[in-house]
Amino acid sequence: MKKLGYLAIFIAGVFLSGCDLGTEPAIEGTKLKAMCGEWFVKVLQDGEDIGGGYYLITTSNTAANNETDLILDDHETWPAKVITKVNLGAMTFDAAPNLPNMYDAAVGVSVLEGKIIKGAATTTGGNKTDSIYVKFEFVDKGEKSVIDYAGYRRTGFLEDEH
Repeated sequence: MKKLGYLAIFIAGVFLSGCDLGTEPAIEGTKLKAMCGEWFVKVLQDGEDIGGGYYLITTSNTAANNETDLILDDHETWPAKVITKVNLGAMTFDAAPNLPNMYDAAVGVSVLEGKIIKGAATTTGGNKTDSIYVKFEFVDKGEKSVIDYAGYRRTGFLEDEH
């Protein structure tokens, strides 16, 4: 019985000595979090809606987590999934020609310009949120098309969903 007591004390000592009494790490957000999110956009050509309503796109940081590289994913609307350059301070998309398209290498994608404006959009449900505008040039089967994605940040409110 005495051996069992010593064994229990030994096991408790092992478990207690395994505790890390160090400080907790600082948990930070992504560097581009102000430009990252889900967006409902219309697909426009010369100001006219050619897509027939709203589409969901996402913007996110890359694994490098820097302040210049942003993934723009239209979830195969055109299709386009590219890593483009941005200016975080100005909340703008830099002009970036001939970006590698992760969905379809045969569809050329260039970002001509773009901007995110904080609190500038009113959703279809009447809520205020951020607006997004990105102008692309797509080259598909030799034909060039200048297309705009324009819309607002997804709020999560049911009245704003599409």
